[in-house]
Amino acid sequence: MTTYTYYPKGTCSKQMEVDLEDGVIKDVRVLGGCNGNLQGISSLVRGMKATDAIERMRGIRCGFKPTSCPDQLSIALEKALEKEKDAK
Repeated sequence: MTTYTYYPKGTCSKQMEVDLEDGVIKDVRVLGGCNGNLQGISSLVRGMKATDAIERMRGIRCGFKPTSCPDQLSIALEKALEKEKDAK
């Protein structure tokens, strides 16, 4: 299993930790941000292929911000996939 830590930019959340195993999301933990919403997102993506989650969340905006926690999570997942690929 690969664990990747990401520090989001432009959002209320401060840190995201993603656990991947063979491209599948095993767990997501987020510090900061809207706790209930982020717990819900984490629960929804658990067990999902990272590529599918990236496709669904990429480009989501929060109000007038150019990004959002789901958008930043998609970036974290892309980086986690790269780390997992490099580890093989």
